Amino acid sequence: MEKTSQREATGRHAFLVAAGILVSRIAGLVRQRVFGYYFGLSDAADAFNAAFRIPNFLQNLFGEGVLSASFIPVYARLLAEGDEEESGRVAGAVGATLALATSVLVVVGVLAAPYLIYAIAPGFHGAKRELTIRLVRILFPGAGLLVCSAWCLGILNSHRKFFLSYTAPVIWNAAMIATLAMYGGLEQSALAVKLAWGSVIGSGLQFGVQLPVVLRLTRKLRLRLDTRAGHVREVLRNFAPVFVSRGVVQISGYVDQLLASKLGEGAVAGLTNAQSINTLPVSLFGMAVSAAELPAMSSALGDQAEVGAQLRQRLDAGLRQIAFFVVPSAMALLALGDVVAAGLYQTGKFTHSDSVYVWGILAGSAVGLLASTLGRLYSSTYYALRDTRTPLRYAVVRVALTTGLGYLCSIPLPRWIGVDARWGAAGLTASAGVAGWVEFALLRRTMNGRIGRTGLAAALMAKLWTSAAVAAGAAWAVKLGIGHRGPIVAAVAILGTYGVVYFGASYAMRVEECAGALRRVARLRR
Repeated sequence: MEKTSQREATGRHAFLVAAGILVSRIAGLVRQRVFGYYFGLSDAADAFNAAFRIPNFLQNLFGEGVLSASFIPVYARLLAEGDEEESGRVAGAVGATLALATSVLVVVGVLAAPYLIYAIAPGFHGAKRELTIRLVRILFPGAGLLVCSAWCLGILNSHRKFFLSYTAPVIWNAAMIATLAMYGGLEQSALAVKLAWGSVIGSGLQFGVQLPVVLRLTRKLRLRLDTRAGHVREVLRNFAPVFVSRGVVQISGYVDQLLASKLGEGAVAGLTNAQSINTLPVSLFGMAVSAAELPAMSSALGDQAEVGAQLRQRLDAGLRQIAFFVVPSAMALLALGDVVAAGLYQTGKFTHSDSVYVWGILAGSAVGLLASTLGRLYSSTYYALRDTRTPLRYAVVRVALTTGLGYLCSIPLPRWIGVDARWGAAGLTASAGVAGWVEFALLRRTMNGRIGRTGLAAALMAKLWTSAAVAAGAAWAVKLGIGHRGPIVAAVAILGTYGVVYFGASYAMRVEECAGALRRVARLRR
């Protein structure tokens, strides 16, 4: 009974994470839609998206991913043991260290912005390059505030306060949407500058809304730069390999952007729009399950065999939950990506041809969507075991493959097969998917050697893919039948049919995760 109740609690936590992510992602997609209305796939859109990613390198290095791997396992274990004094010392020391490190890097980033553009977007020249430099300098301080927000998230998640931490970005998105609405009449370059300042203000609001709850939960918090305590040193030891791992992954993202900057106007913005859609199922399902499971896995007590059995049970259950939702997501990106892109972005300067272009990039993303999402949960399991080096090694392998294959598929391949160079962006996402499957296979093989056999049954995967294929066929029938409708109306009709048929087919095939999801919906309605 104890194990069952613990699983149910974790399931509720995963639901709260998913709900919070869904709300914040919807806000993000609204922001992207408004952004597309004013900018389309113009040079100003390329400049802003490139600039937006550069300081986010800092956020992603020091932010949620690194803290989840290094801080949460130690802090959650101290909370499970009831050591409030030591947990407050660790949280304060980590917060002070992050504040100091990010302050230094923000100053360096602002001063070095021109040189960063040479490294990240060498295809930008003239006014486009100058605008990107100016935007980077504005956005860097906001990235520092988002790192502080990620520290709050680590504390809130460890205390099982998931919803606030994942809905806080709504305020950041709202600030940017309000900026676009207020200054939308400006010329595009001037509007991009205003939007960058709106992002900085939103970053501060996102941090500020979480801070009072964090201070209430950590009554013994001491913000001191104390790196001598044993548990603090353990966090910092774990921090280094995860920092490098995240850095390697971010380098992969910047290589994609660098290559996209050479593919012509709109390629960087198109890749950014596609990634916003592609990361939605990864965040909703992979991150939700992984974020909810990490504190629970880290709190597992007992000898090595008992801990291994608990982790194996949690890992397999989480993999099934993720696959049930991500398999249809991948099929939707592959078969209905134009419908998704049009429903979200097609307005103003964002045209139907832009939607078709984003669909091509999304189809490439579908190749590795399942692997990258399942890989998140495997990485969380390693972090719960205090092993941060194994995911690092395999991340390096993935990035090396992504870089080599990405260049071949984005630059020479379009020329070899006689298509427009802009379509090299689809080659970027497809090659990244192949590399993601290699990383996933390595993570699973090593984990199976440590805790026993894990993974998804072939029978379950056959049922899920069959259900998704049947749903795609039904959705295409609706797409052909409704003719020319508004993009939002078409998306609701086509994607609604797709979702209903997928759930119906998987339920008919007795997929337990489908029945469980429907039971949760029924409980919510009651």
